[in-house]
Amino acid sequence: MGYTVGIDIGGSTTKIVGLRDGEVVSPIGVKAGDPITSAYGAFGRFLSENSLNISDIDKIMFTGVGSSFIKRSLFGIPTEKVDEFVAIGRGGRRLAGVERAIIVSMGTGTALVSVDGKKSVHLGGSGVGGGSLLGLCDRMIGVRSFEHVVEMARQGDLNNVDLTIGDITDGALSGMGSEITASNFGKLSDVASNADLALGVANLVFQTIGMFAVFAGKSEKVRDIVLTGKLSTIDLAYTMYRQLEELHDVHFIIPEHSDYATAIGAALSAQDE
Repeated sequence: MGYTVGIDIGGSTTKIVGLRDGEVVSPIGVKAGDPITSAYGAFGRFLSENSLNISDIDKIMFTGVGSSFIKRSLFGIPTEKVDEFVAIGRGGRRLAGVERAIIVSMGTGTALVSVDGKKSVHLGGSGVGGGSLLGLCDRMIGVRSFEHVVEMARQGDLNNVDLTIGDITDGALSGMGSEITASNFGKLSDVASNADLALGVANLVFQTIGMFAVFAGKSEKVRDIVLTGKLSTIDLAYTMYRQLEELHDVHFIIPEHSDYATAIGAALSAQDE
C-alpha cells in the first residue's frame, strides 16, 4: 500500500503530510506565495525528504483556499479536492481523539467547525488570526517575522498593556479573578516596551479567538475545543487558554501535529471514501 498525501494550500503557508497505514508521515510546511508553485514545491520536497518516487503515491488530496487554482492532477497521480471545513473537522477530530468537539483552525484568519463523528459543520469564523498578529506587530513595533514576534512576546509584561479586573475593582467580579482581562490595551503605559506590546497583541488575538470558541462550544453544548493551525503551536497559547478553561468550564486540546490538522484531514478523506 502506498502513501496518501494531503496538501493544504493556505493564505500564507502550504502544508503537506503523508498518510500510510493510518500513520502521519513527514509533515512539511512551505511559504505559499503562488499556490501552484507552492503545491509543486511542497510535493517535491516531500518526495525528496522521504526518498520516495512518484509511483509510491496512491492519491493526492488538496484543500485550503488556494486549492481552487489546482486544475489538474499532479504528475498523473489521482488528485481530488476536499472541502476545507470538512478537512478541518476530520483532521482535528482525528488528532485529538474525540468524537464531538469544536475544531478551531487558527491560521491567517480563524475558522470554527463543529464535529460529531464524521459530520462536520462550519459554524463561522473571524478575520482575527495570525495575519492580525503579524500585521499589528509590523505597524506597532516594526517586526513582522513570526518567530521574532513570538520570542519578543515571551519577554513581555501584560501589566504595562492590559487593564485587568483587579485594576478596576477591589474584589472578584461575577466569579472572575483579579487577573482576568477587562480591556485589551486598556492600560497601555508610556513605558511599555516592544516586548510588552508584542505580548499585548498576542493576548488580544488569542483571547478573541478563545472567546469565539467558548461561545461556539456553549451554543453546540460541547466542552472539548481542539486548537489547530500555526497559532496553536505557540507555547503562549497553552498558558492563555488555561485561564479560559477555568473561567468557562471548557477543555482546550492542542494535539500533536496541530499545525497540520487540515492537511491530515484532507488525506483522511481518501480513506473515508
